[in-house]
Amino acid sequence: MSNSGKDQPHQFEPRSINEITYAPLTRRSFLKFGAAAAAAYTGVSIALSPLKDFKEHLSLDEFVQQHYERLTPEQMQKILARIEKEIKRDYGVQAAVKDFKPIPWVEYAFALNIGKCIGCRRCVYGCMKENNTSRDPQVQYIRVLEMEKGSQNVEESEHYYDYASVPQEDKYYMPVQCQQCKKPPCTKACPIKATWQEPDGIIVVDYNWCIGCRYCMAACPYWARRFNFAKPAIPAEEINTEMAYLGNRIRPRGVVEKCTFCLRRARQGMLPACVEVCPTGSRVFGNVRDPESPINYILNNKRVYIFKEEAGTIPRFYYCFDV
Repeated sequence: MSNSGKDQPHQFEPRSINEITYAPLTRRSFLKFGAAAAAAYTGVSIALSPLKDFKEHLSLDEFVQQHYERLTPEQMQKILARIEKEIKRDYGVQAAVKDFKPIPWVEYAFALNIGKCIGCRRCVYGCMKENNTSRDPQVQYIRVLEMEKGSQNVEESEHYYDYASVPQEDKYYMPVQCQQCKKPPCTKACPIKATWQEPDGIIVVDYNWCIGCRYCMAACPYWARRFNFAKPAIPAEEINTEMAYLGNRIRPRGVVEKCTFCLRRARQGMLPACVEVCPTGSRVFGNVRDPESPINYILNNKRVYIFKEEAGTIPRFYYCFDV
């Protein structure tokens, strides 16, 4: 592997302890903490150092970029323009990257009717198309588990069934993806606040800030996060050029990515791609703060099941039954 992208040894400079929350832990090497904080983070920096080669070469602008919460509108516009330029250079398409903000008084939730799901996996590929995930190797946010009827043991489920011949009479199907938890362990595990919960309940990742340590992956009980080991391979004609900074923009190599309830679509009043392509209507999405919403009807009138409820994450993703 080439040494051209390797970082220099960490240099520590005195900083206020209040700045530690946002310090970009090396990016891979931008560790500049106060003397008191340096000792506390030594173990983290050592653990992260072998990962530095995963990260794409950073421009100076990327290297000094501030945390998302500190960016001014003017700074964000420059970043969006830079990302569009990079996508044009690397993939040959003109993308429109925007920073979509949460809609006030909206909190999203998802319900999936297990009795209606036929395991066709159209949701998987609709998600890939919307979210610009790699095609080779494939990066998929949704896993569809084929389960024996009468069984609730996901450890015995089949992930690689023949979905060309579904549904099978003795099987049922359980799609699993990010649960957008109210108490997300993944955000607590991140040492640099590269992932957090938005006011509308969506758990996002700033892919310019993520250092690829994968602590969030280890913390997630739903196996809902994916690490980009390679530069995403997407044919130019398959790229969705309508992109969101915290959503479906093409991610760089060396970061962790995840479902965001199709943030770009949801915050413009559209349904997530997986809901739109589902042929059986098994997926329902909406605002739980709206008492008249379809999602509230399901929560109030259907039998609802919470996956891995014992984990205490309080998901915003519910499984329901007709009876």
